[in-house]
Amino acid sequence: MKRLVFIVILLSLLVGLAGLGHFYHYLHSPVGGAERSLTYEVQKGAAFARVARELEAEGLIRYPLYWRLYARLQDKAHRIRLGEFRLSTTMTPAEILDTLVSGATVQYSHTVLEGWTFRQLLDSLATHPQIEQTDIVRDREALMAELGQPGMHPEGWFYPDTYHFPRGTTDLDFLRRANAITRERLETEWAAREEGLPLRTPYEALILASIVEKESAVTSERPMIAAVFISRLRKGMRLQTDPTVIYGMGEDYDGNIRKSDLRRDTPYNTYTRGGLPPTPIALPSGGSIHAVLHPADTDALYFVARGDGSHHFSATYEEHREAVIRYLLGGNADRYQGDTR
Repeated sequence: MKRLVFIVILLSLLVGLAGLGHFYHYLHSPVGGAERSLTYEVQKGAAFARVARELEAEGLIRYPLYWRLYARLQDKAHRIRLGEFRLSTTMTPAEILDTLVSGATVQYSHTVLEGWTFRQLLDSLATHPQIEQTDIVRDREALMAELGQPGMHPEGWFYPDTYHFPRGTTDLDFLRRANAITRERLETEWAAREEGLPLRTPYEALILASIVEKESAVTSERPMIAAVFISRLRKGMRLQTDPTVIYGMGEDYDGNIRKSDLRRDTPYNTYTRGGLPPTPIALPSGGSIHAVLHPADTDALYFVARGDGSHHFSATYEEHREAVIRYLLGGNADRYQGDTR
């Protein structure tokens, strides 16, 4: 009798060990078959049993009951995250579960270009298929209040960069993230600014950085362009920069800027008004923010485009006049009508 009991116990152990071996092999072996990957979405409210059935139907796991048992033993069944996940038949059931728990969702991207206006940013978000639209972002006052900047104009406050995010990210979430980066970058740069700058607040630095952004096609010239504007502010000279005039024209701008436009007064016309415009005119990069707070050491007060994206910088009006004739008028001095930039 004792021998029979021993045999039964031994057989039970062997069966148990075989079962455990099979269970272990199942957890750590890919489903097999043709290699295939797909994007699987865990939707809000989806029960874990439903997820298991759907993964079985997609051919990603076998024996869903085993998978559910393992998940509960690991205390992970209630910890899977919402969103899209990239899964493959080369993954094991254990790896699939870990992926769903990790929150490593499929990421999409969107690039905000340096020098865009806030309107261009909103338009770009509105056409992105993976970004959900909200009403609040079209209400500028409500948006800035939501971001903790009530009464602030939104122009300039969103950092140009390439952002990565999961499907379902709202335009408000996107803007909140871009706004936080600009605010942090501006605060850091302002704390480390050079002494003696004619800028009273970080916001004034942001305004000037947006002008530098629009004037500088060559990034290495940003400190020089910033220095010209800083020197003009120190001397009480008008900035006389076309991008501010264009911004003030709004929808009336048709791609051309005329003499009459330079003479037409708006809050943004730096030919008719001294100092800085009332708000930024674009989204400045970190490089432009840094440039206005660390301008180049130069006596230049003027610059003119060479036609290749770069500029010629001049310390005197006479030198600037010659540069305008050379680069803008094809060497014809008779066409010069005065440019006091």
